[in-house]
Amino acid sequence: MTPIQNTDIGTKQKALAINLDPQIYGSFAEIGAGQDVAANFFKAGAAAGTVAKTMSAYDMTFSDAIYGVQQTRRYVSEPRLIAMLEREYGLLIERLAEQRGNTTTFFAFSDTMSALNYHKTNDGHGWMGVRFQLEPNGEFNDVVLHVKLLDNDNNLQQQAVGTLGVNLIYACFYYHENPPLFLLSLMDELSKDRLQIDMIRFEGPNFKKVDNRLMSLHLVKYGFSDAAVFGPDGKNQQPSEVLYKKHIVVIRGRFRPIINVHLDMLNTGVKQFMQEPDVDAKNVVVITELTLQSLKERNADESAEIDEKDFLDRVDILCSLGQTVLISNFHEYYKLVSYLSKITILKLGVVLGYPNLEYIFSEEHYKDLPGGILESFATLFSRKVKLFIYPTLRDGVIWNCLRFNPPAHLIDLYRYLIANNKIEDIHHYNENNLHVQTDIVLQLIKQGVEGWEQYVPTDVAAMIKDRQLFGYTPIVEAGKEQVLTASSEGTPTT
Repeated sequence: MTPIQNTDIGTKQKALAINLDPQIYGSFAEIGAGQDVAANFFKAGAAAGTVAKTMSAYDMTFSDAIYGVQQTRRYVSEPRLIAMLEREYGLLIERLAEQRGNTTTFFAFSDTMSALNYHKTNDGHGWMGVRFQLEPNGEFNDVVLHVKLLDNDNNLQQQAVGTLGVNLIYACFYYHENPPLFLLSLMDELSKDRLQIDMIRFEGPNFKKVDNRLMSLHLVKYGFSDAAVFGPDGKNQQPSEVLYKKHIVVIRGRFRPIINVHLDMLNTGVKQFMQEPDVDAKNVVVITELTLQSLKERNADESAEIDEKDFLDRVDILCSLGQTVLISNFHEYYKLVSYLSKITILKLGVVLGYPNLEYIFSEEHYKDLPGGILESFATLFSRKVKLFIYPTLRDGVIWNCLRFNPPAHLIDLYRYLIANNKIEDIHHYNENNLHVQTDIVLQLIKQGVEGWEQYVPTDVAAMIKDRQLFGYTPIVEAGKEQVLTASSEGTPTT
């Protein structure tokens, strides 16, 4: 029977339900932000039925002695959390398996948190996880997440950690069969202005059917986070861990599918970015970004559901090309830059097609900002950011930065950005790509028209055929042709 989320049950009731379950038994190890998760189980009553041990190795020397010295010497990190889970779960099995293993599902809960300090000079965040069995003597599962604490008060942040921890443990035992419901339940008695969950990973025999990339999508879709990241191997990554103190180059698109023009944009844009005098080419991370809007069909209703299979098809292709993927809810570029600028102080590069340059200079997109387009530009261009513009073909004419003619009252602003090296044309592009439009290539793929493969990277074409992605059918209609120049605007847009 599929579990149903009970939104009426509170933190205390969840903790009590676990305490009264005779099978569930485990330990708590918490570093930083108090001992609020374990405290909830003690306050609920009947904690002796659940708690084998609770501890806090708050001192760094004690922490290293118990869990080992980490190479990075970072105590609020995923490696430290994993070391805690391994140590505490191992002790449970070692000391209690023989005594009560046949009747008990053991768990080890751990977190390592950095709550707001006394002077409020840091950003609260941390790692939290549970290693647990779902049947006596069974194999263990892991659920690991990263949380950003947003309350402007240390005690409130500790309280939020305590509630989230109880929600996580409860979900592990009662919502494990329904991952989307599992995610939704994590925010019970919490609000999105109190915390963000920007990474979660499910592992173990009971989560074999869970695609963690899909869980990244759900985090953004549910509004639990503005963005989520996973690597070419498909594993979810915490954005700050991947992007901290890195130069970042990002290219946005629908990638349905990724075609040769996308790769040319990316390769030429990255090459120019690395030639910037203030960029360390050895410290660059390249990101392909999918926005929630780009995951919906063009002109689709904003409330329309995202096709999860279509999403995974696009991601499979991007990952096969070695791409790190960012999923975001940043429809406007200035919001994307603002987010990345909070992670790294190093220079950022944004690769985009010429139509998106026009979009950025359209004031209608900033009506919700008190300062209008100037407010958005203050964010977009205030940091070390540079836009690299890939040209487009219209009626036989190549349009680029030199041909761009913004509204008269914005001309001086545009010239200022050009003169101060904030916007630059991409050079040495493949002109043969400019007549190719993604939507028409997709149409050719769906119709099985012979010859579409020339517009798509070889490995991508093979994957589309083997897995019949994007509606591909191997049927070829004799004599059927499609003119790719049917559209005057070939470069993919947002």
